[in-house]
Amino acid sequence: MANAAHSRQEPAAAAGVLALEREAHGLADRLPEILVDAQRIAQTVAHGLHGRRRAGPGETFWQFRQFQSSDTLRQIDWRRSASSDHLYVREREWEAAHTVWLWPDLSPSMNFRSHLAPTTKRDRALLLTLATAELLVRGGERVAMLGLTAPSASRKATTRMAEAILAHEGAEMLQVTQPPKVHLARFSGAILVGDFLDPIEKTREHIETLAADGAVGHLVVVVDPAEETLPYEGRTEFLSPTGSQRWVADRAQSLRAEYQHRLEAHRAELVALTRRLGWSFIVHHTDHSPAEPLLSLIMRLQGGVADPRWQVAASDATSQAEVHR
Repeated sequence: MANAAHSRQEPAAAAGVLALEREAHGLADRLPEILVDAQRIAQTVAHGLHGRRRAGPGETFWQFRQFQSSDTLRQIDWRRSASSDHLYVREREWEAAHTVWLWPDLSPSMNFRSHLAPTTKRDRALLLTLATAELLVRGGERVAMLGLTAPSASRKATTRMAEAILAHEGAEMLQVTQPPKVHLARFSGAILVGDFLDPIEKTREHIETLAADGAVGHLVVVVDPAEETLPYEGRTEFLSPTGSQRWVADRAQSLRAEYQHRLEAHRAELVALTRRLGWSFIVHHTDHSPAEPLLSLIMRLQGGVADPRWQVAASDATSQAEVHR
């Protein structure tokens, strides 16, 4: 009996390996395109943004400003001052880079795509993560992917993240629906991108661990439009992300009101959690341009100061996204 059971398990295990191999090849085919899209969107958004530069300790020259009573004589730039009736101080750029830890949910539940959306939640989460990393590196910050890569300010950091994901495709760390439970330094940041449909207790446990030492975070909830509207009518079959479970509803439309009520209650709990921790909360629909949440994220990272040119950048990025669909 044991041998018979073992022989039955071998084909199943082999099928699982082949499925993972096909998925790995599929991801390898999509990653270059996703990476190019991420860099393109980051470039478009960057054109409309203020830089993150500000005065502080560093070696890079930033600007001249007039001498103030709080300045010392050593700070005066005598060559610049000689050409004017005023004394001038040479200011240097503040160069203390922070580390921002990124995490995209690449679990099976993120493979969902309805007829209302042009892409899966997984590909959109990956696109947003890589585009955010690209913008942060250009702004002088260090970036890392939780559980996968070390902090880096290299201009190749985004490419290395994509390579790390491909190298670990099929690994357990990329199959889970929550970020790893690690303690982040107080002055670091975290950007988590996923659907966060787990019971709120599980999500709360993981996020509170990340925020335990005061790290500032941002939660980006990626949603397929069908997951909010439940647009199905009549007899409908629902499958679990892995396909191992199925449930048939005779009249799917009769579930809509209760379903939407429960979804709203779950989201309200997520909002309450992030507010209590001082984190930001963004909902992104996969039928919208990826430039929208990216702009919102960067605005939060830069202190939330609105600038009219950001609207121009958003418009340009949205237009380009529509052209490339």
